[in-house]
Amino acid sequence: MSEKIELVIPSRVRDLGGFQVRRILPYATHRMVGPFIFLDHMGPQHFRTGEGMDVRPHPHIGLATVTYLFAGSILHRDSLGSHQLIEPGAINWMVAGRGIAHSERMPQEARQHENDLHGLQCWVALPLEHEETEPSFTHHSSDSLPEFQVGDIRMKLLLGTAFGFESPVPTHSDIFYVDAVMPPDSKLILPSEGRELGIYLVDGHIQVEDDEFTESNLVVGKPGEDLILKAHRHSRVILLGGKALEGPRKIWWNFVSSSEERLEKAKRDWAEGRFPKIPGDDKEFIPLPADAFTKNPPGTIM
Repeated sequence: MSEKIELVIPSRVRDLGGFQVRRILPYATHRMVGPFIFLDHMGPQHFRTGEGMDVRPHPHIGLATVTYLFAGSILHRDSLGSHQLIEPGAINWMVAGRGIAHSERMPQEARQHENDLHGLQCWVALPLEHEETEPSFTHHSSDSLPEFQVGDIRMKLLLGTAFGFESPVPTHSDIFYVDAVMPPDSKLILPSEGRELGIYLVDGHIQVEDDEFTESNLVVGKPGEDLILKAHRHSRVILLGGKALEGPRKIWWNFVSSSEERLEKAKRDWAEGRFPKIPGDDKEFIPLPADAFTKNPPGTIM
């Protein structure tokens, strides 16, 4: 493997109750890339008429969530009263801060016919000074996000700054999140600029430095190293990363924090009903995992 590549993270299949995802982050030996602490690749999955994805109400603290779709639609509701349809190319930026609950369901209109769902979901850990900020929600339509060309590669900037462009999404840290569509034989130089860099191959066949990769792998560059990326055939890649956050982060179930005590409080608050309810979706919820109050150190339970 090239000396400029730190590691390659393969996706692992997880079943979320009839809906499969490929989990990329966190990984046992590499929890974060920049501020990104969680990354799932959803689908592509085909649903028959009457079927759809249902992620019941659940809580978050200490992070911001981002769902980005290539195909399909998801209806987002949260305890702030947000009610927003997510469609391909758009960004929902939900800051959990001190605590929020939300649900994600395929809308009823989509269930009236066969439909597909394909996209990515990530969590961005918040800097220490923003971990307990007030929760908030903003929606950014597809046409509000910068789209541009680097050579013959089509780019869309979803979060942060990259290639001289800036996303309108109000993030809290140095970050970048880019959707890049590469035609065959195209080439891209990825400058590190002092930031951690990850390349996730959604589909296609790419070469990073001298190593070749197929879909569903995350290539993580060594800090400070620029990377040369080539496409051997039509490929779609996600470029993500940013500057590493100050201090370690602990992740347990849907909670992220720099403090183990804060994770324990979040567990109790959800178990005892102290998180706010979601208007229009308050009849069911995802319960706290059964082993929530064991003495095991915080880890990833999804």
